[in-house]
Amino acid sequence: MPVHRINGIQLHYEEHGTGDPVVMVTGTGAPGRMWRTHQVPALKAAGFKVITVDNRGIPPSDPGTEGFTLDDMAADIAGLIEHLGAAPCRVVGFSLGGIIVQELLLARPELVRAAVLMATSGRADTFATAQAIAEMDLADSGVKLPPRYAAYVNALQSLSPQTLGDEQRLRDWLDIFELSAVDLASVRGQLGLQLIPNRLPAYAAIRCPCLVLSFQHDLIVRPQLTREVADAIPGARHTEIPGCGHYGYLEKPAAVNAALIDFLTAPLADGTPARPHERAGAESRP
Repeated sequence: MPVHRINGIQLHYEEHGTGDPVVMVTGTGAPGRMWRTHQVPALKAAGFKVITVDNRGIPPSDPGTEGFTLDDMAADIAGLIEHLGAAPCRVVGFSLGGIIVQELLLARPELVRAAVLMATSGRADTFATAQAIAEMDLADSGVKLPPRYAAYVNALQSLSPQTLGDEQRLRDWLDIFELSAVDLASVRGQLGLQLIPNRLPAYAAIRCPCLVLSFQHDLIVRPQLTREVADAIPGARHTEIPGCGHYGYLEKPAAVNAALIDFLTAPLADGTPARPHERAGAESRP
């Protein structure tokens, strides 16, 4: 269990496979193991070493406080890349993780050679602000939702109509959500971090090659917010993955992994060649 003191905290990470490194950054309240089922095997098969991280506030990394910022979390990833001697490397961020990676690209551009930003945003609109404030209010109230109710809410927010209409898949997802329910009070420090001002103008300074992925039925980070990020970053590519909600990388892993691998193995603008790879096969459904 690799744990290293980085940026003033004990940060837990895992390394899978060998080859050029890909650092993967999860979203609010999510542990690094979220990537293990689908993305880690596919990227390993494509010839990469995959580095997953438990962000600050996610055990066994140090407990979070209400005092840390997006800049702190970007500095955590920068410190990890430097600790591993991995720079410049490829980085993947999902949701809050995407926002963290965007700040990393601005603060420490020399550490990243290519980035994939999934279900990300560059500003908190009215709906995102309302959601974040509501979740902080719930965390501060001390009320704990029953796991089955939390699973039902998570399914409504995070899955596509296709999955909600597939009774067997939906039962499987509800079981997963119930078993992995997050106590919002335990991740209180992360909840307000998506309440960001409009950062889109700042993204014009990003020069790193970027792939931006939105998910067609995402109700948490709606696709138009993610497209705004792609439009703001010079030269960024945007792809919308159909038939999935906010957890698109778990709901439609084959499509997401194909987009990841095609982008991460493509030659860069400086002529750096792609690594040879094997196309990963279709992944099993959760």
